[in-house]
Amino acid sequence: MSAWPSRSIGGLAAAVLTAGVLASAQSLPNEPQRNSGASVTAAFEGWFRNPDGSFTFLIGYYNRNQAQTLEVPIGPNNRIEPGGPDRGQPTHFQTGRQWGMFAITAPSDFGQQRLAWTIVANGQSTSIPFYLHPDYEIAPFREAAVGNTPPTLAFDERGPAVQGPLAMIVDRTATLGRPLTLNAWISDDAKFTSSSGLRPKDAETRVTITWTKYRGPGSVKFDPERPRVEPMEGGTAGYNGKAATTVTFSEPGEYMLHAMVNDLSGAGGGGFQCCWTTGLVKVSVSP
Repeated sequence: MSAWPSRSIGGLAAAVLTAGVLASAQSLPNEPQRNSGASVTAAFEGWFRNPDGSFTFLIGYYNRNQAQTLEVPIGPNNRIEPGGPDRGQPTHFQTGRQWGMFAITAPSDFGQQRLAWTIVANGQSTSIPFYLHPDYEIAPFREAAVGNTPPTLAFDERGPAVQGPLAMIVDRTATLGRPLTLNAWISDDAKFTSSSGLRPKDAETRVTITWTKYRGPGSVKFDPERPRVEPMEGGTAGYNGKAATTVTFSEPGEYMLHAMVNDLSGAGGGGFQCCWTTGLVKVSVSP
C-alpha cells in the first residue's frame, strides 16, 4: 500500500468561509439542477470518534449538473483550509450526490475549530464548513437498530482488507491502451438498514461495488463501472463474493480510482450514514 497526502489536521486556526454557505450533515444549499453550468457543493456527512481519541470527518459532495462531470485541480478552486489545500479530496466530480467519498482525521484537541472545503465550478464558488457539532455525530461502522456493519473490501484475495469509510490505498501499474483488470473481494454480514425494514425490491445482489475516477490527467473508462459481485463459497461472513472489471486510460500519468461498496441499505446507508466501504487504487500509467 502507498501513502496519500496527509488528511490529518493539527492545531489550526478556525477557517474563514468565503461563500457564506452553511450545510449540516443532512442538508445542502438549494439550487435547481441543470444539465450543465451548475455548482458543485461539498457535503458534510458527519463526524465520528476514533479509539485513540481523535475525530474523523466524513465528506461527500453534490454535483448539481445532471450531464456534466467536472475536473477541478487542487488549488484555489479546490481547496480545504486551513492546512490545505490538499487533504485528499477528489479532483474529478461525478454527476449527482456522491456519499462519503473521503475522510479527514482531526486530533483529540480539535475543539471548536473548523475546516472548510471550497469548490469553484462553472464560475460558482461554494464553501462548506466541517466541525464537531454534537448533532452531526454518526456511527458509520455499526447501525445500532439491527447491528448492521459495512462490507469488507480487499483488492487481493489474501491481502489486507478495509471495512468502513476509511479507505485503504493499493498500487497498480498499467500501460496506455491496454485494459487493466481490477479485482475486488467483498464480504458482508447480509444485514441492511432501512427506515421501513423492508428488503429493497430492486436488489440484484447482497452488495454492490461502483468504480469511479477520483483523480488523474485523462479520462478513464470502466467496463463496467458497476460489475456484478459473484457469490463465492466459503468464508465466515453472511455473504462472500468477487467482482472484476477492466479500466483503460486516455493519457499516461498518475491516477487514483475510487471503489464504493454498498450493502442492501443503498447509497449513503439509506440516510443512516452506515454501512458502506471505500477503497482507492493508485495507478501509474506508462505510455
